[in-house]
Amino acid sequence: MRLPFLNRRRLLAASAAIGGLLPFVSACGATPAEAKSFPKGKTQAEWKKLLTRDQFYVLREAGTERAFTSPLNKEKRKGTFVCAACSNRLYASDTKYDSGTGWPSFWQAIDKGAVGTSTDYLIGYPRTEVHCADCGGHLGHIFGDGPKPTGKRHCINGVALKFVPA
Repeated sequence: MRLPFLNRRRLLAASAAIGGLLPFVSACGATPAEAKSFPKGKTQAEWKKLLTRDQFYVLREAGTERAFTSPLNKEKRKGTFVCAACSNRLYASDTKYDSGTGWPSFWQAIDKGAVGTSTDYLIGYPRTEVHCADCGGHLGHIFGDGPKPTGKRHCINGVALKFVPA
C-alpha cells in the first residue's frame, strides 16, 4: 500500500486548516465562570461543596444533562424557576412551554437582567449560551425556534434550576 506523499503544498494546506481551527479549540476550554466575575461568584472549590455532582457538571463545567431526565420538564404549577446555585430568579412558569426536546424550555427570562449570554463553540459551531447573571452558572442555550411572542427557545438543563411554587 502506498502512503500519500507529503509535499510543501499539502503541508501548507494542513497548517492553514489547523490554524483556522485554533480559535474554536481555545474557546472550548472556557467556562461561564471563567469569562468574567459575577456578583455571587465563588471559587470552584466553594461551588463543589455547595452543589451536587450533576449540578456542578452542568453549572460550572458547562455540561448537559440527558434529555427527558429532569422532573422539572413536566412541572406545570405556577411559580418561579431559580438558579440551583445562587437562587437568582430566572424564569416565570407562565413562559414555560413543552418544546418536545426533553429539557425545560421557556420563551423568555423573567427580566432582562436575570440571564446573560455568550457564544460557545463546544460542538464546533457558534451557539448562544445562556448563563445566570448573578453567579455565571451555565444554564443551557437559546435557539431561534421558539413560540411567539419572542420566537426564542431557552433550552435549560433542569438540574441547573430549582422550582419555587407560587
